Amino acid sequence: MFVILKCTAVEPLLIKNTQLKIATFNLFNYLEPPNAYYEFEKIYTAQQWAKKQQWIIDYLTEHAPDVIGFQEVFSIESLQELVRGQGYEHFAVVDTPEVIDDFIYKRPVVAIAAKYPIVEVAAVQHDNELVATLGLSADFTFSRKVLRATVTLPHIGNTDCYVVHFKSKRPMIEVDEHNKALSPEKNIIEILKANVAGGWGSTIQRGSEATLLMIQMIARREATQQPMILMGDFNNSIADGVLSHMLTNTLRFAPAFDAKTYLAKYCLNDAWDLFTKSQLASAESQAPTDDLRVDGHIASVVIEQGDANNVAKPATPRTPTHYYGASSSVLDYILLSSEFDASYHDSFFEVSDYNTYDRHLINPVFERDDLSTDHGVVIVSLTLRS
Repeated sequence: MFVILKCTAVEPLLIKNTQLKIATFNLFNYLEPPNAYYEFEKIYTAQQWAKKQQWIIDYLTEHAPDVIGFQEVFSIESLQELVRGQGYEHFAVVDTPEVIDDFIYKRPVVAIAAKYPIVEVAAVQHDNELVATLGLSADFTFSRKVLRATVTLPHIGNTDCYVVHFKSKRPMIEVDEHNKALSPEKNIIEILKANVAGGWGSTIQRGSEATLLMIQMIARREATQQPMILMGDFNNSIADGVLSHMLTNTLRFAPAFDAKTYLAKYCLNDAWDLFTKSQLASAESQAPTDDLRVDGHIASVVIEQGDANNVAKPATPRTPTHYYGASSSVLDYILLSSEFDASYHDSFFEVSDYNTYDRHLINPVFERDDLSTDHGVVIVSLTLRS
């Protein structure tokens, strides 16, 4: 007896939402007129305000991030309305700016907008006992409340997204820079002392904020096992010793086997490092090993499009996100947990692209960019692993 089987074509399984885009965006004094930011004369005209809003809309239209962490938000309802018009139905804040004299605003807040549901929102609370242990003042607070929003992302589920704006480098001690009661030399001495002591005070605040946040993130991760994304304006290079502990990935005096087994799950990774590592892994499979070394070290590499020999070449340096006078620095970051690290065995996504939008900083056109922002906008693309 023979059975004849009829074969039919199997439709390929279509997987939706295989790419996510995450951005951090310092809006630079987002305040609707007729209110003023910091000083009574700093008020946008109606035309200036419309132009600033259009610049933001143009960025969102062109780059279409799925989740955005905002800094320097004064006008909360205005921003919520703006992003809703661009398809962001989910929006959250955990604080409100300070208002003095009825119309002068100070202490802007952070916000988050998402195209996917936000199922939980909270302001991160630091550990008071740890504050005392670190020798900080009992009334220590974050200079700006840290926002934690749990966003339900495709394929990976509930993900804790943190938005920060750490303390700036502006000295905490202020003096009258034009004190006529002092001699010119004595006035300079007082300003110098205030800058030295006040600058260190700001550094202590910024480093303490990062430390206390990391402790809470680790505790949250242990309790929920949910992936983590941290984005924002750090006001400091993360390579600096003040913030470098945010990327801790080794432990002293810990059992080696246990550290290797568990540590990666609780550590954060700089999205830039994950991107360059991904590019390196791709290039290593296409290029000779000798081409991957620069100054004796394995370098980040890219394969140039159209290169017939697929020669691996060093990647361009990381683009600064802020310029001050003749200096530049990276102040804006996106940090990711192991679920977004392609080298981690249980990862879901990998960082497939990293972009710093800085046209308005390095090649500004007045009519287009004069009311934009003083920071570059960082966006990363996360692609679902096959």
